[in-house]
Amino acid sequence: MYPLKLYGDIVMTEDCLFCKIISGKIPSNRVYEDDAVFAFLDIYPASEGHTLVTPIKHFSNFTDMNSEDVASLFEVARKITAAVEKAFSAEGSNIGINNGEAAGQEVPHVHVHVIPRKKGDGGRGIKSIVWTEPDTNNLEEIAEKIRRAL
Repeated sequence: MYPLKLYGDIVMTEDCLFCKIISGKIPSNRVYEDDAVFAFLDIYPASEGHTLVTPIKHFSNFTDMNSEDVASLFEVARKITAAVEKAFSAEGSNIGINNGEAAGQEVPHVHVHVIPRKKGDGGRGIKSIVWTEPDTNNLEEIAEKIRRAL
C-alpha cells in the first residue's frame, strides 16, 4: 500500500497519480470540485469531453467505498454527464468504472469515466468490452450464487 497522508481531512496516497492531480501537485483540466469529489478531463480521451469523476479520498477499488462515498461520487457523475452532453451536443454517454486491473483499471484510484457519444461515432456499447458468451441455461443458479454472496 502507498504511504498515506492527509489533504485537509481526506486521506490520500503520496504515490497515486490521481491523488497528486487532486492535490494540485500535477496539473489537470479540472471541471468540478467539492468536498468529496474531483472531476477533470482525461488526457487520453475516447471522445471530446471525456471526463473522469473521482472521489478525493483515495480508494483503490469501487467495492472499498461506503454507501455515502458512492452516493457522492455518482451524484457528481450524473451532473457531469448532463453538463458534458449539453456542452458537446452529445446524444448519449457511456458511464463506467474499470474496477481492478483485470477490468482495465490503469490508475488504482476509483474513477468514473463519462464519455459523451454521438450516433455514428464508431464506438460501441458497454457489452463490447468483453463478451464471453456464458451459459444462460443456469441463470437461476447464477442469481442464487450472487444472492448468497450478498
